[in-house]
Amino acid sequence: MIRLEKRPSPSRFWAAVTPVLAVIATMIAGGIMFWMLGKNPIEAIRIIFWDPLFDPTFGAYSRPQLLVKAGPLILIAIGLSLGFKAGIWNIGAEGQYIMGAIIGAGVGLAFYPTESRLIFPLMVVTGALGGWAWAMIPALLKVRFGTNEILVSLMLVYVAEAILASVSSGLLRNPDGQGFPGSRNFPRDYP
Repeated sequence: MIRLEKRPSPSRFWAAVTPVLAVIATMIAGGIMFWMLGKNPIEAIRIIFWDPLFDPTFGAYSRPQLLVKAGPLILIAIGLSLGFKAGIWNIGAEGQYIMGAIIGAGVGLAFYPTESRLIFPLMVVTGALGGWAWAMIPALLKVRFGTNEILVSLMLVYVAEAILASVSSGLLRNPDGQGFPGSRNFPRDYP
């Protein structure tokens, strides 16, 4: 039978090499999948990893979009790493992100059409507090009733998605909008 044993002291070598090996293994697995789809794996990996950062044809649009899409993932990863370091499993990061976004957007739209440099930081802080409050639900249920935090946090993702669907076509919807539900647009020169 295979058994996991804790090392007496963590290896500095493996602590440094493991992330590099993980990236290389990801690229190899991705390359195999592209090859199985009949695509050139080297070209696909170049387009995914190299071009967004270093190809000048991507221009001014793609690099900021890379940051816009990577920002939430980095924020979620940092939050999850703290919990994992403490031995707490949190599978509900998506729901916490959704609830934080709903609360942050709600605060921003509550001040519409007021323009102030303080609104955006307030949105960020209230969004973080909204995500924290959503994360506290499985934490409190685990402490009080001994529930499984993995299961509860995962189920709360679906609740958060249902709330998002409800408020996007209700409370946060642009009253002047037509068709697809969207919120009010902030001015182009928003501080």
